[in-house]
Amino acid sequence: MVNKSRIILHIDMNSFYASVEQIYDPSLKGKAIAIAGNPKERRGIIITCSYEARARGVYTTMNVGEARRKCPELIVLPPNFERYRAASKSFFNLLKEYSEILQPVSIDEGYLQLPIVDGQNVLQHVQNIQDRIWNELQLPCSIGIAPNKFLAKMASDMKKPMGITILRKRDVPTILWPMNVIEMHGVGKSTAEKLANLGIQTIGELAVADEYVLKQNFGINGLRMKQKANGEDDRPVDPEAIYDTKSVGNSTTLSYDTTDRDELYKVIVTLSEKVAERLKAKKLAGVTVSIMIRSADWETCTRSKSINNAIHSKEDIIEQAWYLFNKHWDEEPVRLLGVTVSNVSDLKETTQQLTLFNFEEHIKEEPIIKLVDQIEQKFGKGTIVRGSDIAKPVGKYHANTSFSKDFWE
Repeated sequence: MVNKSRIILHIDMNSFYASVEQIYDPSLKGKAIAIAGNPKERRGIIITCSYEARARGVYTTMNVGEARRKCPELIVLPPNFERYRAASKSFFNLLKEYSEILQPVSIDEGYLQLPIVDGQNVLQHVQNIQDRIWNELQLPCSIGIAPNKFLAKMASDMKKPMGITILRKRDVPTILWPMNVIEMHGVGKSTAEKLANLGIQTIGELAVADEYVLKQNFGINGLRMKQKANGEDDRPVDPEAIYDTKSVGNSTTLSYDTTDRDELYKVIVTLSEKVAERLKAKKLAGVTVSIMIRSADWETCTRSKSINNAIHSKEDIIEQAWYLFNKHWDEEPVRLLGVTVSNVSDLKETTQQLTLFNFEEHIKEEPIIKLVDQIEQKFGKGTIVRGSDIAKPVGKYHANTSFSKDFWE
């Protein structure tokens, strides 16, 4: 039925937040409902919506005002993350009953590698999983079955809601290749446009594209895209991957479009402070700072800057973000701003480049570092830590992280 070496499922909850709200209030079932960040203000952006709302033209990222115009009877609710986390935990706990090789990807989706059992009807087994999620948790989901993660993800998107799709590698030429590249998992709008400029419109064209051209335009990611277009993906289902944070960012839609530099600076400061708090909670630092500027006409500019030394303090993030903003803002009215720190690593593992200005500071610490090394060699790594490194809740971002290590423990 599928590649005998691996049986990988991608389980994707259907309209997860809306489905959870319908569990708590059964009167919402069958109605057009949407979850929005702030239903009463313009910044209210649709996070998700029920299939009844989608049938009326409402979609994720649409602003609340436009959604109400398309669907006057739309019921708009604020998010309740406590409910969603509880439902997500129940969902993943159920999946763990089938295999320990489980990789959560977000609060409402994950990969599950099933053990291979001779004579087992895989489709019937997966149907049982879907039935249990629906009967026990009242949550609809779609499931893709494939020999690797990429194909499983593509398969789960093919039948929604409550679909089960098998996608074998031999099916790739007939099923995936005719599709436009924008439908390929991992290819966004800008990448699709760049591929189109190279004469690559379909997944099939990407599958036979010149590797040199792809590498010249997309780097190593170009080669990975071609491999996936051919149905190849050897990434493991990694239960530890959810703990690997690649970036920390925050963005906000302004209450009104503005060109007021002082107001925009205040927003950059607020966003940078939030990013710094989350980095502190996760004990991370990063070497790349990015900003996103969206204008009133929805043109989006994203720019980044990499620096020598990893940073995590709000002052450093503000400095870099404000520099990027001033360099790249075209003085058009701003609708949305975002600040992100990426290429992050454990704060204790980051190193600072020695200069004439910090050399003496590091020299003073050298005897302490040697003493700690001696103690750890004798009694074990981690025996002694800085007082500031002792695990404890740090502000509201530690406790309320929607999907991080503290959520799973």
